This record gives sequence, structure tokens and C-alpha cells, in this order.
Amino acid sequence: MAQHLEDRLHVPVERRFYLAGSYIAHQAVLADRIDIYPEYTGTALTAILKEAPNWDPNTVFNEVREQYEARFHLTVTPPFGFNNSFAMVMRGEEAHRLGISKLSEAKKYAPQWVFGCGYEFLERPDGYQGFVRRYGLTFRDKPRVMDLGLLYRALKDRQIDLAAGNGTDGTIAALDMVVLEDDLHYFPPYEAVPVVNDGALRRFPGLAAALNELANTISDGEMRRMNYAVEGEHRDVVEVVREFRKNRVIGRVEKGSRRSAIGVRP
Repeated sequence: MAQHLEDRLHVPVERRFYLAGSYIAHQAVLADRIDIYPEYTGTALTAILKEAPNWDPNTVFNEVREQYEARFHLTVTPPFGFNNSFAMVMRGEEAHRLGISKLSEAKKYAPQWVFGCGYEFLERPDGYQGFVRRYGLTFRDKPRVMDLGLLYRALKDRQIDLAAGNGTDGTIAALDMVVLEDDLHYFPPYEAVPVVNDGALRRFPGLAAALNELANTISDGEMRRMNYAVEGEHRDVVEVVREFRKNRVIGRVEKGSRRSAIGVRP
């Protein structure tokens, strides 16, 4: 978002990282301490709006967009394209040995397993407690809570056996991990969307149009590849994003501009 807005609006964008998750970012945008941040629709629905989970992406997006405008005076623009749902991940060789590919098949083995997750998953309403209830899971010990960046290393080193990762994590394939299918449909869609303070939209008239140019540009696979380029190959995130925009976004924007120009008459 920052690179694209700098290019399209010709204004500098200040990046503020490490805001510690949705609760802090939401309060910051409400207080005008930030103008825009990326949110996930499922998180917005359950953690911010306190609504019951829903599994239809369009229903969730529309509900979030309408409620954010009505209750918070925040604008939610169309999704980037990828769904970063929670992913229950285990070692690939273990899944193949046990012959399991679905979460409902994990119930038999869970009493022998240790579960790992980040702190937010443990606390949020669409997180751990509802997850184990839906699937009837009882683990060997209480969940091991750790930084998200350490989960896959802990899996690989057999410190844990099942982890609450994210669907776009680049290390899943790189470390030969397997995502167990959410066959009982516990997790709602987590489509990434920009959340914008309405004051910023007034100050920068081209902001909404620039964000709309990013709609449906990033697939799940593309996000996994970019994540792995940064986390696995240790490439500079700025260069990875610049390359993606060059190949996937800029050309599409230019084509759209040319199509628009064809219909313009003096």
C-alpha cells in the first residue's frame, strides 16, 4: 500500500510497524494516529465488531464495510485478493505416515500431540477455545504460546505437533509442512482489506481510487511466494514489493488508463 500510494499520489508515506495486532491498529486509526492499515475481514467481524463468524466471503466483507462506516466512520475498500485464514499445520512426513489430511481426522491423535500458537489465537473469539470445541480436540498439554516466527521451527524440531499458522505463510511448502483441511468450516474468511480513516480520504481525494487499483491483485499463492522471498530467501521486502508491483499492478493500471482514455471525447 505504501509504495503504491507514494507512486500514485506523489506523497511520502510514513510506515509504522509493530503495532501488536488488530486491537492496537484499530484504536490507532480511530484516534487519527494512523490513516490506513490492512485488516482481515474475519478478524474485523469477530474480534472488532464482536459478531458471530460467517463463512461466506461476500457476506462478511459487506457486513464489515457497512458496520465500519456506520459505527467508526472508517472506510473499508475492496480486498487485495488473498485469504489469510488460520491454517492448522503439521509436519508433512507425519501427516503422510498417519494418513490424515483433514482436521476432523486429528481427533484420534490429538491426545498425543502438543499444540502451538501465537498469543492472539489463544485469546480471540474465533481462536483456540472455539476451535477445540468444534473438532472435539484434547491435546497432551496446554498450548505452547510463542512468537509466530518460531512456530515452524518448533514444528520442525518436534517441540510441537500442530500449529496455528497462516494460510499465506511462505515456509509451509519450504519446510515440507501440510495444512489440514478445515472440513468442519470453523474459520471464517480472512480476506485482506485496507481500512482507511475518513479524514484521510478527505485530505487525499485520489486515495480511494489508488487503493482500488490494488483490488484482487494478490492471490494466495503470490502472497506465499512473496512471504517466502522475504522470510526464506532473506530478500529485501522493498525490492520484493517493487518487483511484484512492476509485474502485477503497474501494467494493469496502465491498461486501465488507456481503456479509459479511449472513451474520452473533447
